[in-house]
Amino acid sequence: PHHENEIAQSCCAHPEGQFARYWLHNEMLQVEGKKMSKSLGNFFTVRDLLDQGIPGEVIRFVFLSTHYRKPMDWTAEKAREAEAELRRWRAFAGGIDPMGGPASEVLAAISDDLNTHGAITALRKLYKEGDAHGFRKSAELLGLLTPELGDWFDGEATPEADELIEYALQLRAEAKTQKNFAIADQMRDLLVEAGVLVKDTKEGVTWEYGPDFDPAKLEALK
Repeated sequence: PHHENEIAQSCCAHPEGQFARYWLHNEMLQVEGKKMSKSLGNFFTVRDLLDQGIPGEVIRFVFLSTHYRKPMDWTAEKAREAEAELRRWRAFAGGIDPMGGPASEVLAAISDDLNTHGAITALRKLYKEGDAHGFRKSAELLGLLTPELGDWFDGEATPEADELIEYALQLRAEAKTQKNFAIADQMRDLLVEAGVLVKDTKEGVTWEYGPDFDPAKLEALK
């Protein structure tokens, strides 16, 4: 009775207050597709990740991206993708005051068995729609984009940079359709030179800001 023992110990330590009305347990934590365990040598703590320079907000984002009832697989790739997305989000809503309440779609997801994965999906929709005020308020509900977690953000990513990158990818896609591979390669090389990581997948093209991103090298697209 592992959980019962934890409850009993906590109640004894804090007899003056109600310990909890609801007890939830997340699924198993994996690392790069394998169960985390000391015997496999892949055990680490949040403090270990912070000491490696991974921002706390990035760690939080990765955890929230998986429903607590599903196995959560921590990977270096997920951390990179989370940081890239948070850079875009902070550039989009960094100077916006969170007005009004959280978006109904985000609240509905959280109210449905703490579906944080669904809430982040709703946040992505708000981001695409350009609703900066509702987006910022909804993100803060999840503990994201809060001022105290933003020390790691250097502000290099901007909405204008996003637009230029999307424009370059559009030109590249059109050139590939027209079999003009010289232009397609030129657009990809320009993005790579600017430090943008472009990936072609079965689902489509994805991109993220690399550690050496230089927005000045996108000026040729204007």
